[in-house]
Amino acid sequence: MADYLKRGRPPGTETDPEVERTVAGMLARIRDGGEAAVRAYSRDLDGHDPADFRVDDATVTRAGAAVDPALRASIDVAHEHVTAFARAQRATLHDLEVEHPDGVVLGHRLVPVDAVGAYIPGGRYQLISSALMSIATARVAGVRHIAAMSAPQRDGSIGDAALYAMHVAGADAIYALGGVQAMGAMAFGALPGLDPVDMIVGAGNAYVAEAKRQLHGRVGIDLLAGPTEVLVIADDTADPRVVAIDLMAQAEHGPNSPAILITTSRELGERVIELVPLVVHGWPTAETALAAWDELGAVALVGSREEAAALSDEYAPEHLQIQVADTGWYEGALRNYGTLFVGSTTTVAYGDKAVGTNHTLPTNGGARYTGGLWVGSYIKTLTFQRLTPAASAGMAPHVAAISHAEGLHGHAVSAEIRAEG
Repeated sequence: MADYLKRGRPPGTETDPEVERTVAGMLARIRDGGEAAVRAYSRDLDGHDPADFRVDDATVTRAGAAVDPALRASIDVAHEHVTAFARAQRATLHDLEVEHPDGVVLGHRLVPVDAVGAYIPGGRYQLISSALMSIATARVAGVRHIAAMSAPQRDGSIGDAALYAMHVAGADAIYALGGVQAMGAMAFGALPGLDPVDMIVGAGNAYVAEAKRQLHGRVGIDLLAGPTEVLVIADDTADPRVVAIDLMAQAEHGPNSPAILITTSRELGERVIELVPLVVHGWPTAETALAAWDELGAVALVGSREEAAALSDEYAPEHLQIQVADTGWYEGALRNYGTLFVGSTTTVAYGDKAVGTNHTLPTNGGARYTGGLWVGSYIKTLTFQRLTPAASAGMAPHVAAISHAEGLHGHAVSAEIRAEG
């Protein structure tokens, strides 16, 4: 049983009914009204009503040239890492064909999704790295067409660095369009030259997340992600200042971002609580981070590493850091997390920005049943079967027997007719 040195309230996971109603109305209007509805929402919500929402090639080229060379080099390094890891993952996936001695051949083909819409957040923070995570991974998977959308800034543009990242990642078309109107435009093909996509990926605010939820089924989605979250497991070998910084680094995303510490050391837990307001002093995001910590932050003291692992698995956090002496034991014991950062030399920001793993990950306990976005998310596993005449005749009686037992006469007949030769 954990002893909470600090207990935050559980984050809310239910959709706001007003958000649900608003999004439903917006999507219905976009579905029925097409471009005119998209334009109306963009004009009313973002003050953006261009002749063409698509960013032209000349603007993309100028943006790349305008990015600070050092930042451009860093984006290139991150793109290289994300692409290399996606290629390595893709290499583990293979077509399959298995032939049984009786003449039954079974298999699967791996076929990429045809068209993907990638939503790149452009609100409080313009997440350059999200372009790499969503677009480059789809490109490696073999997606034929990738449309990228991001909310415009006040002047109607997309930031140069984000625009460069979308381009270098491999977007075929980039649109300065955000919010529910972007989700609807991609799902319904509601702009000139934009066909409906088959899948939408990427995170956004509560309205964007709700739009994805409501569109799921009409299009595929990566996952339904809520506010970002971090959990750190630390023992008495951890540096409390490093732990405090790592917790608050994720809390700066927003006042609804939980930051949890599980520790076997009371001294460390109490010291982290003392250090939290000190480590964020001077951060431009300090107010946001502290609001998240005050409301949702928690420090749990447990009696053993087994209890620490069990409590962590119960949380099933999006980002999990282990700053402990025996990292190997935890790596083998932990089962529920979006991605794992091993040891004090590793931090969530590495995975979020540049190291190569994908930062689109399950939240709100979703890691209990799914992983995050990866190259395989864009690939369909299409099975097939091929039977020789002898194999068909041998299989027919078994299929017919099961079909009769289920009360499906037509199924049985369709098998029996193949046993007649």
